[in-house]
Amino acid sequence: MLHKQSYDRILSAPSGQSFFLFGMRGAGKSTWAKRVLPTARRIDLLDEGLFQAYLREPSLFANELRTLPRGATVVVDEIQRLPSLLNEVHRFIEDQRMRFVLLGSSARKLKQAGTNLLAGRALHRQMFPLLPQELGRDFNLAEVLRHGSLPVIWAAPDRREALESYVQMYLKEEIQAESLVRNLPGFARFLPVAAVFHGQVLSVAGLARDAGVARTTVDGYLGILADTHLAWLLPAFEAKLRVKERRHPKLYWSDSGVVRAVRREFHPPTSAERGALFEGWIGQLLRAYGEPASGTGHPFDGLWYWAPTEGQIEVDFLIKLGKRYVAIEAKAKTSLASKDFAGLRAIHGLAGLDRRLIVYLGDRPQRTEDGIDVLPLEGFLAALEERSLW
Repeated sequence: MLHKQSYDRILSAPSGQSFFLFGMRGAGKSTWAKRVLPTARRIDLLDEGLFQAYLREPSLFANELRTLPRGATVVVDEIQRLPSLLNEVHRFIEDQRMRFVLLGSSARKLKQAGTNLLAGRALHRQMFPLLPQELGRDFNLAEVLRHGSLPVIWAAPDRREALESYVQMYLKEEIQAESLVRNLPGFARFLPVAAVFHGQVLSVAGLARDAGVARTTVDGYLGILADTHLAWLLPAFEAKLRVKERRHPKLYWSDSGVVRAVRREFHPPTSAERGALFEGWIGQLLRAYGEPASGTGHPFDGLWYWAPTEGQIEVDFLIKLGKRYVAIEAKAKTSLASKDFAGLRAIHGLAGLDRRLIVYLGDRPQRTEDGIDVLPLEGFLAALEERSLW
């Protein structure tokens, strides 16, 4: 099947206001900015000549901005490469009412540089891999679980080759070039071990042992994965828990194709893989539609997984909306057994619980006698797009 080279994205630019747009490499930030803001002045810090010129003489950036009219829109790509430019950005927002769109694959160097990320003067938005709504008729679940949905991979003629190159590019351009770690071989050993933990409750000690690095080093590496948007941590819901009962977060990678490429797995996912891949993908959809920084206009107030203090029962996702909660289970199967409802039945007594639902790969919607909704994937996606899931 031939796929389009670019897709319309659901992200909309905040009207008249400066904003950061972060997202993992290859998520389509630059393509989106060119399409949505075609007349903006573009400053691409991946242009090595321009980058070196600004590095040697930072005043050149301000000199260029002075040639623009008051209130002009300026797109700065890869802003994390030169955090010092944010001082001038701040000044031109205040003095010339300019609007800046600041694209980046990582906020780590911006944080390390001690910048305030223009608090109060620039919103934060995030670009995710392609959503089913954006892919339209090209959406194929089997392909998304196998190769992910990053635009840079989706459009490639050979997706396996593109994924292999992506992992190497990440290590070379994101990690090594930006000097995010001192021990690149150690970080390279850590990546495939962390990929094994996709969809699992995180054991930092176990991850450190398997990767052959110190526990404190693993904490730093996990921070890098989060800051470069390659992975994210889902905290446990801890209402009224004592400190000693605090549970570990779950680790999810942001794209199923990338996590499989890091593990050197390119074959169609096995039945054993599909559960974690499907669960992680559903979690990513919830973030894309519900996080305040997603820019979808349908934010929720919190996202967790839920587990009682004892036993193996869990609920994959718990969403907070004001004082209400929605509990969601993701099942990569076409039929459900009684055990698949155990977590949603165990959470029934949670104060404020408004809805319990399972999304699965069958084709018939259902509702159990005790009020659990069962949604086929198609119905779940439609509810997300229509903003009616929560």
